[in-house]
Amino acid sequence: MAGLDGIEWGGDVHVPPGSLALAQEVGALTRSVGLEVASYGSYYRLDGSGFEEVLATAHALGAPNIRVWAGRVGSSSASPSDWDAAVLDGQRIAALAAPLQISFEFHQGTLADTASSTLSLLSRIDAPNVRTYWQPSAGLSVADRMAEIGELEPFLSSMHVFQWSDGLRLSLSSGFAEWTQYLRGDWALLEFVRDDSPEQFLEDAATLKELLGG
Repeated sequence: MAGLDGIEWGGDVHVPPGSLALAQEVGALTRSVGLEVASYGSYYRLDGSGFEEVLATAHALGAPNIRVWAGRVGSSSASPSDWDAAVLDGQRIAALAAPLQISFEFHQGTLADTASSTLSLLSRIDAPNVRTYWQPSAGLSVADRMAEIGELEPFLSSMHVFQWSDGLRLSLSSGFAEWTQYLRGDWALLEFVRDDSPEQFLEDAATLKELLGG
């Protein structure tokens, strides 16, 4: 009905880590309706605990990508030991996951909260299967966001697509002009639908398809 190509299943609600039978069922159902499993959206935090369950669940889903979070502290507050621990664990999970891809959530309160910090983390991990998502950072201008995208573009695996203003969810169509400039990467994933409304989701899906020229 929405005409989209795939879905990222979340580890917080949809398919919890370690629920392998559920993951297999969800993956099979996804493909049976002509959709791809784009990613497994995990909440792994580069803390050394539980990635094996996350990886097994991604395999059971048939997900080619695992989204992870770059620690629990923002880049400006992180100590050298925070950075070192995140880099070591990033290298560990990249090796375990290969050939699956690891993608960082681009988010405040993590080491991937700015373009420069994300590039530093990617450079230090130095693994070909580790990339990053991007989403609009609150409080930045369109020009500043475009600069972020320009820096991150060689390493982008996807974007989280949504339109907010002052913390309020809006229709994606209200940000059409912005997103025409932003969109990059192999996947664009809708997120944060206004009022969690199925009708708004369908409208946003149609807008996303138009933005992508589909």
